[in-house]
Amino acid sequence: MIAHPRAPSPAALSGLAARIDAALPQTQCTRCGYPDCAAYAQAIAQGAAAINQCPPGGAEGVARLAAITGLPALPLSVAHGVEAPRTVALIDEAWCIGCTLCIKACPTDAIVGSNKRMHTVIEPYCTGCELCVPVCPVDCIQLENASGDATGWAAWSAPLAEQARQRYQRHRQRLPLEDVDAAEEPDPSAPSPAAVVADRAEDSGETAASTAAAAARQAAIAAALERARQRRGPAPKSGSEHG
Repeated sequence: MIAHPRAPSPAALSGLAARIDAALPQTQCTRCGYPDCAAYAQAIAQGAAAINQCPPGGAEGVARLAAITGLPALPLSVAHGVEAPRTVALIDEAWCIGCTLCIKACPTDAIVGSNKRMHTVIEPYCTGCELCVPVCPVDCIQLENASGDATGWAAWSAPLAEQARQRYQRHRQRLPLEDVDAAEEPDPSAPSPAAVVADRAEDSGETAASTAAAAARQAAIAAALERARQRRGPAPKSGSEHG
């Protein structure tokens, strides 16, 4: 646990967490080791996380959190990332297969599209969180510099942070219904995807060659997903560096 100069009382804890959350850039990138900015703010308020785990906020962000908490400012934790220019995600639409995985990963609903249709990024809503990059099975998403040499809060702004917060809150409001669907366990006795493809191929008169091509495409997508997971790597442990 990280000792605060003055440990907040239970009654003041939520207020402290709210002030900390208001000082975060709201990119919802999870690089701090927590699922979102609000969770990181709560952990700081409770003394469970250091104030230097937010790369998008950079050095100025650490200074803001130090002023709020009374904790000493620390160098940005390299285990959680480095301060860098703000980025925006761009989709190579020629390679997009319309899998919708990036849409589900985006915390601010900055990606639009539909199943098996080309997706695109609404740049003003993109926070550069990078969460869409590792889930893309065909590696068609790239991040481009959107702020030149400006980094941290110099590359961001309070209005952008507030916009991101509001969009994230609306995004979260839809998740309970999606979570219910995702929680449904697949039937172990159900046929495998490959078997379904084969059955549909037989029923529709598709040739063996086209069935094999479809199976190969599915295998390529699965392999790309695994490469993306390995490239992203595990999230750093929160509070691992306290300076």
